[in-house]
Amino acid sequence: MSDPKPDSPIPATPLDHTPVAPSTAATLVAEGFGTFLLVLGVISTALFAADFGASDKGTSLGVGFVGVSLAVGLTVVAGAYAFGPISGGHFNPAVTVGLAAAGRFPWSGVLGYIVAQVVGGLVATSLIVLIGLYGPDGWLGAAQEGGFASNGFDAGSPGGFGIGGAIVVETLFTALFVIVILGVTHSRRGNPAFAGLVIGLTLTLIHLATIPVDNTSVNPARSIATAVYGGALPLGQLWVFIVFPIVGALIAGYSYRALFDGTKA
Repeated sequence: MSDPKPDSPIPATPLDHTPVAPSTAATLVAEGFGTFLLVLGVISTALFAADFGASDKGTSLGVGFVGVSLAVGLTVVAGAYAFGPISGGHFNPAVTVGLAAAGRFPWSGVLGYIVAQVVGGLVATSLIVLIGLYGPDGWLGAAQEGGFASNGFDAGSPGGFGIGGAIVVETLFTALFVIVILGVTHSRRGNPAFAGLVIGLTLTLIHLATIPVDNTSVNPARSIATAVYGGALPLGQLWVFIVFPIVGALIAGYSYRALFDGTKA
């Protein structure tokens, strides 16, 4: 039986306003830029400003560990809000691996992100070296002889801590960092508006707590970027700051997925 008053067909509404997902190239460039910003900010602060000296009146002009910790947090906040909407704002191979382990990021995209992050970090430290070439006589040589703000243990540790301390710090604090990221970015329970701020403040706290132990990595891209200019000791110890942040991130990712992402039966 036909409808006596059929509806008139309505033309489809144009969907020009619908957001288009960024291309793969755009996401990789965003990850590179974000990691570049992170490494440039924290390593510049560590090398140029942390121990600048004192004024004629004896007042300290350096920012110290607190300044370096704030620098890394501030750069993460800036990068998260600037590039996070494009790439997710990982800026850290350990974070990428942790998100993949938690089911938040495809494993197929991990390698590309890590390459972009490592390249971004290396460009940042290379530009710091370029600045150093125009610095006071002997500045660049002294910075490299001092390890170029690299991560390390034993002789490479600011506080003289051994390899065991570095392993525990990198595993534990990377795991905690990734758990915070997974919590604050959760699709149902997270708070996207404040996620970048929370993540940046968490990384600031981690640096405040652990810089004296191993100069704080929790980010293999940051460790690689400084070790290549830091000499034989940082390069020889670099494996610790690649392996154990990844181990911590895997523990965090799989644990979060098992403990907190379940649903009621």
